[in-house]
Amino acid sequence: MTVPQIPAVPGVITAEQVIQTARSIAAIQEPDGGVPWPGGHVDVWNHVECAMALSVAGLREEARAAYAWARATQRADGSWPMKLVKGEAVEANGESNHAGYLAVGVWHELLLTGDDEFAALMWPHVRRALDFVVDLQTTRGEIVWERSAAGVPSAYALLTGCSSIYQGLRCGVMLADHLGEPQPDWEVAADRLGHVLVAHPEAFADKSRFSMDWYYPILGGALRGPDAEKRLAGEWDTFVVPGLGCRCVSDQPWVTGAETCELVLALDALGDRERALRLFTWMQHLRHEDGGYWTGWQYANRKHYPHERSGYTAAAVILAADALSDATPAASLFRTAGARSHLLEPSEACGCSPVRVS
Repeated sequence: MTVPQIPAVPGVITAEQVIQTARSIAAIQEPDGGVPWPGGHVDVWNHVECAMALSVAGLREEARAAYAWARATQRADGSWPMKLVKGEAVEANGESNHAGYLAVGVWHELLLTGDDEFAALMWPHVRRALDFVVDLQTTRGEIVWERSAAGVPSAYALLTGCSSIYQGLRCGVMLADHLGEPQPDWEVAADRLGHVLVAHPEAFADKSRFSMDWYYPILGGALRGPDAEKRLAGEWDTFVVPGLGCRCVSDQPWVTGAETCELVLALDALGDRERALRLFTWMQHLRHEDGGYWTGWQYANRKHYPHERSGYTAAAVILAADALSDATPAASLFRTAGARSHLLEPSEACGCSPVRVS
């Protein structure tokens, strides 16, 4: 297993501060490995993002405990309850984008560590999760956002969620190929989903007031090149507040750390390091002395809102720092998120040889 360098962005955040931020995530991790929201519930998407950040910062034991939580709480159909509190489902529906993100986390961990045994351990869970996701794809190609506890699919899809799923499917395809268990159906599903994401906005419920719907097609890898640049330019002044960061929603004077760092990752994926670094520098006003990060800042009232520091915000900071510093072998994950397996061979990406799962 490789021991990667800890990210640092000169003049913005040191390696020691990145470790401190990771420890702020570990401090809220529960005994079963779950990493909760400030309100106390765990959802697998944000939980996996936290696991990725813990691993980047060298807190490998805590990261592996988080992945053990994911294995223990996955249901037979491949999904997770939307919200779990102390291991008990308080919202039982299963979200497609939640399930899809496990593949991103496992591929990230393989890139980071080269640990084939871990990848093989997680593979059955990734396979069930992505099969759950693909089963929710419509004839047009979008993937509806949830299935009820009774097994009924929702009637609509979400652009942000599907953009994340696109990344999950691509990571899942690369993981499958690396493990000698190719999944061509996932690649076909990703191709269809990618087309809908860039060509059929009418396929998705209107959530355009949220900045995530603006940048997520780029973050997830479906949109690149001039069209991506045009998309960012179209709403830049709507969502970006100079000196502070990225708004969560267009109609509120509220910048949030997680959205800002995700926009940093999207810009970095397009090669726009200058603006990515500028945004990352701006959002450091949300840093707390304990290494954690406030969720957001209501700049009209000049108050932190909500009055909380969130693990998922700290995680987004660490992942953005890694991308900007190219410190670890997983730093390029969001740049290559939309790569097809035949364009980016897993052995090239993680420096290891393909293996077969028995």
